[in-house]
Amino acid sequence: MTTVYFVRHCEPNYDNHDDWTRELSSKGLQDCQLVTDFLADKQIDLVLSSPLKRAVDTVKPFAESQNLPLQTISDFRERKIDDVWIEDFNSFTAKQWKDFSYKLANGESLQEVQTRNITALQKCLQDYKGKNIVIGSHGTALSTILHYYKKDFGLTDFLRIKPLMPHIICFEFNQFDCLSITEHILIKGDH
Repeated sequence: MTTVYFVRHCEPNYDNHDDWTRELSSKGLQDCQLVTDFLADKQIDLVLSSPLKRAVDTVKPFAESQNLPLQTISDFRERKIDDVWIEDFNSFTAKQWKDFSYKLANGESLQEVQTRNITALQKCLQDYKGKNIVIGSHGTALSTILHYYKKDFGLTDFLRIKPLMPHIICFEFNQFDCLSITEHILIKGDH
């Protein structure tokens, strides 16, 4: 059996609108300890992450505490919304969950995000069969993975987990078959 712990990043600094360099807030930095504490007894074999700073910085303290290298995988990155910051995120999100192919001119649809993330996950399941894996992730990217395995996961579910940072979802696989999905809420956010 292969166990994958997807770790949605801790609270970011929303004043930084650059998706790639958005760092964690001071609260987010403190909350990384919750992730490290939760994962400490899980016999983790490897730590992977989206290359976006907030995801890396969330799982890096755990990797360092276990003397494990941290490898970034670009395909685990968050959805690209557009080249510019959008103010009405909730309306945009509702449109995307209603139509998985909806996207802005320079952005990605949820279908594209899901395909990219599932392809990366399946490669990990093939390459690291029988291992316990941590993957630093994001709210939307992780939600598309949940939707892939649980077709009824939709906008309401996304909105429920949106304020949860950090947030861990454990998937257990036999080869490529998902046997179970378990949610671990470490802290409730206020956004």
